[in-house]
Amino acid sequence: MADTKEKKAPSRKASTARPKAAPKAAVVKAAKLRLRIRGYDHKVLDQSVKQIIDTALRYDATVIGPIPLPTDIRKFTVNASSFVYKDAREQFEVRTHKRILDIVNPNGKVVDALTNLSLPSGVSVDVRMM
Repeated sequence: MADTKEKKAPSRKASTARPKAAPKAAVVKAAKLRLRIRGYDHKVLDQSVKQIIDTALRYDATVIGPIPLPTDIRKFTVNASSFVYKDAREQFEVRTHKRILDIVNPNGKVVDALTNLSLPSGVSVDVRMM
């Protein structure tokens, strides 16, 4: 006796009605300026960061930071002699210190004051709007 079972094809209902999702709460993302400050001398860098923070606080801006980032260390090895003496070498390194500052809800006065701010040489500032 051969037992044959009929296979039924799965029923697929084309459902056009989707369940309604709950309305999302209006999330207002606060605008903020992210300043990435780099420098070779950490003392000059910290003075520059303090100057930036004082300027931002003068115009009633909210400041988050400074957040120290890992120091980049670039090492160079140079032969001291030009010909035979391979064992005589000199080693140099350049350290780049980095900090991040966030200024939450900056107004036009804060932006103008930061652009007119004179920072010492060796300190670079990258500004991004987030």
